Amino acid sequence: MQEALFCQALGLAAPWAVERVALDVERSRIDLYVVWRSGSAACPACSAADQKLHDHRQRSWRHLDFFQFEAYVHCSLPRVACSVCGATTQLSVPWAREGSRFTLMFEALALTLAREMPVSACARILRCADNTVWRQIDAHVCLARAQESYANVKVIGIDETSCAKGHSYITLVHDLDKARLIHATPGKDASTVQRFTEDLKSHQGQPQAIEVVCMDMSKAFIAGAAQHLPTAAIAFDGFHVVQLANRAVDAVRREEARGEHWLKKTRWCWLKDKARWTLKEQDKMDWLPHTRLKTARAWRLKEALRDIYRSARSDAAEQSAQALTKWLHWAQRSRLAPFKDLAKTIKQHWAGILKAFDAAHLHTGYVEAVNSLLQAAKAKARGYGTTDHFIAMAFLIAGKLTHLPGNPLLKARA
Repeated sequence: MQEALFCQALGLAAPWAVERVALDVERSRIDLYVVWRSGSAACPACSAADQKLHDHRQRSWRHLDFFQFEAYVHCSLPRVACSVCGATTQLSVPWAREGSRFTLMFEALALTLAREMPVSACARILRCADNTVWRQIDAHVCLARAQESYANVKVIGIDETSCAKGHSYITLVHDLDKARLIHATPGKDASTVQRFTEDLKSHQGQPQAIEVVCMDMSKAFIAGAAQHLPTAAIAFDGFHVVQLANRAVDAVRREEARGEHWLKKTRWCWLKDKARWTLKEQDKMDWLPHTRLKTARAWRLKEALRDIYRSARSDAAEQSAQALTKWLHWAQRSRLAPFKDLAKTIKQHWAGILKAFDAAHLHTGYVEAVNSLLQAAKAKARGYGTTDHFIAMAFLIAGKLTHLPGNPLLKARA
């Protein structure tokens, strides 16, 4: 009875069967012994049916815990001597990935935990080594990515994020239509775009099918997109334009604070969205923006720019362009050097900035949100040992890979 129960729990079908179950209370361990109850099998290499068994090799796998007991699956795996192709090949098992010493359910739980906590904490809970969990993550992410199709990708977002100290970065490429990470590679130069196009081709995608590339004003990304995605339009989203305006405000404030004591300890008041001001900040900003301070003038310029993007609609792109043109004239006459420089930057990238008004989804807000998630995961883990580990974790968190194993506990409850 118990053998049949565990056979169902492992999802085995004849001729696989659980022959014996051994419980060792002192060692807090349960061992399940699985057998192949047939004298023949289909050849794993060429699929020829009814081939004789050559011999057996003993193998063991760690399984999900059974109550408080560590569980292990053991099997003398048969090797098939094929009379058709002449190969002697070991049978694959339905409960584990080839080459792994852990069952698929164990690895699925490890992936589920790794999304929510550092790998070191995940390994402690599962009572295994950190490297063991990393090998499982790397293997499953690689297998899942190999099965992904990016044939319908048309609008992408490109951004970089810090990988480690010492100016170490990775470039992330997202499918903005489906809000998923589709490529990650070390570096942040123009060659990263070339590597993306090569990877896109290997996943049934076509670089010439990319219609829009949404990015910041990185010269490297602009050059890479122009060379390797020549048919795609470049869009510079409002997030980065307003970010440049914030930097201009802060530059004015730093210069003016040397002689105006009112500006001491007010940096975040000028940079934050008004809706997020604390009560203390609201008290300060009730009167500071209305003064004759240069910083107040810079803040009003920045807020006017933010309002243009906040009220922009894809069906009224021409009106947004007109409003932005008026804002440029204001910035050029402001007698504030940082805003004059910003106006020049906007004029230099005018076509790409206007392109971002064409549709509501042409922005990298999702990209920045993913960057925040990745940086939070990195901080929680206190850094990753290698760039490849960071990239694997990025796909685990943001890749929305459809071929990754799901949470086995949710499956069991369902």
